[in-house]
Amino acid sequence: MRFLTREELNELVSAEESGISSPLPTQIVSSDEYLPAPQTPQQRQVEACLQEIGADYARKQNLSRRRFFATASGMAAAFLAMNRVYGPLFGVTEAEAATPEIAEQRADALKGQMILDAHTHFVRSGSRATGLLQQRNVVGSLLHWNQDLAGRQPSMEELQYASYMKEIYLESDTKVALLTNAPADDAEDWLLTQDQVFEARDRVNKEAGSRRMLAHFTITPGQPGWLDSVDRAIEILKPEGWKGYTIGDFLHMETSQHPWRLDDEKLVYPFYEKVAKAGIKNVCIHKGLFTPAAEQKHPHLRPYVDVSDVGRPAKDFPQLNFVIYHAGLRYVGGYPVGGSDEFNATGRLAWTTDLAEIPEKLGVTNVYADVGATFAWTCVGQPKLAAAIMGTLIKGLGSDHVIWGTDSIWTGSPQWQIEALRRLEIPDDMQKQHGFAPLGAADGPIKSAILGQNGARIFGYDQHAELASPDRIAALRSDYERSGPRRSNLRHGYIAKPATVPG
Repeated sequence: MRFLTREELNELVSAEESGISSPLPTQIVSSDEYLPAPQTPQQRQVEACLQEIGADYARKQNLSRRRFFATASGMAAAFLAMNRVYGPLFGVTEAEAATPEIAEQRADALKGQMILDAHTHFVRSGSRATGLLQQRNVVGSLLHWNQDLAGRQPSMEELQYASYMKEIYLESDTKVALLTNAPADDAEDWLLTQDQVFEARDRVNKEAGSRRMLAHFTITPGQPGWLDSVDRAIEILKPEGWKGYTIGDFLHMETSQHPWRLDDEKLVYPFYEKVAKAGIKNVCIHKGLFTPAAEQKHPHLRPYVDVSDVGRPAKDFPQLNFVIYHAGLRYVGGYPVGGSDEFNATGRLAWTTDLAEIPEKLGVTNVYADVGATFAWTCVGQPKLAAAIMGTLIKGLGSDHVIWGTDSIWTGSPQWQIEALRRLEIPDDMQKQHGFAPLGAADGPIKSAILGQNGARIFGYDQHAELASPDRIAALRSDYERSGPRRSNLRHGYIAKPATVPG
């Protein structure tokens, strides 16, 4: 599996081997689905500032900079650097970075917050999804920033089950993760087989002694026998939800044989009727992430990637929840600035604003947005755009209809994304100009709803009943933390070569 050409890959280096080992990525990290944007001047400033203040605070705390960056104080230092460059978007104090006890006190106070990540991945052993590995091998330890990887060969194991368990459950505050998948026309190209998704769910929950993992069954409208597979899933696998990609073969878009639309009455409406009858009502759909450059490469898929097909089935099937992944945002990878320019000029975001307007236009209450990778990319590259996305979704859909998801483990442990949302605030001028509500405190009603309560509600998860007693994962995390700060801060993906940075 590879989306980028060899020539494009030659312009990239491994994020694991060539990025500063910081709590936050200091430039856009991609999989091999799209070209990551070159590091911007502002991101270079963040990186330089973070290295400087990280070295200073680390020295005062008698730690190496790498070890400091693995602590709660190190995470606080990263947001200090972001604020110095982008303005006061993130709630953080100098005292958190300078005083470990203050940072740990804040971290401990938030540790019990319900975090349900409705958008996680790993790959199976023997997967043909080798693009991430090939990317890490483009050059060897070019800048020697991540000494944890120096002198060893990266492997696909870092994208598999064991790494997933460590980065999701031990290195982040995530309590429950929903494992999802990506379809292909050739079964050999799937990240996981359908059965492997549910074997992983059952294994995690059995070993934990509680329900820590949920799972999607991936639908493939148009492929032979796809509705029969839905019947089997209902009877045997019992998913918590359904995942679909209207572009069809997500892994080989250039040859995708079965793109489809949510409003196709002949093809897809029978599916809605089946799952509504079965009571498995969460229909989660990959949308957006289709830049103008992607449209040029795959013009045949353009009718299937926006959110114009969401409203009618949502109105026709009010008993179902339509959860649009990545919030339908068009601009990703090398194009986050496109989203910022559009919002600054028009106050709109293609196609996220269209999604947010569906409830008012059609009078429906069953349309949701998963923030997916869009929050991760924008809070690193264009944090004001991240604030605009959150403001737009909350204004249109309501804070009770926005779902947390991180698209991990492609960018490593999701803790930095959790912290970014906990600390993010929409600037006052943006609130006044666009009628956005403030996001509020890290554990306030809006952020608590988005980070976990909304997902728990629609996926039928009762935290107080299911996590009433410490389980095996809680014990493992406690042991992990007692052994010392070990968060790896690894990113699994591409970054642009420094030589490609303009100016």
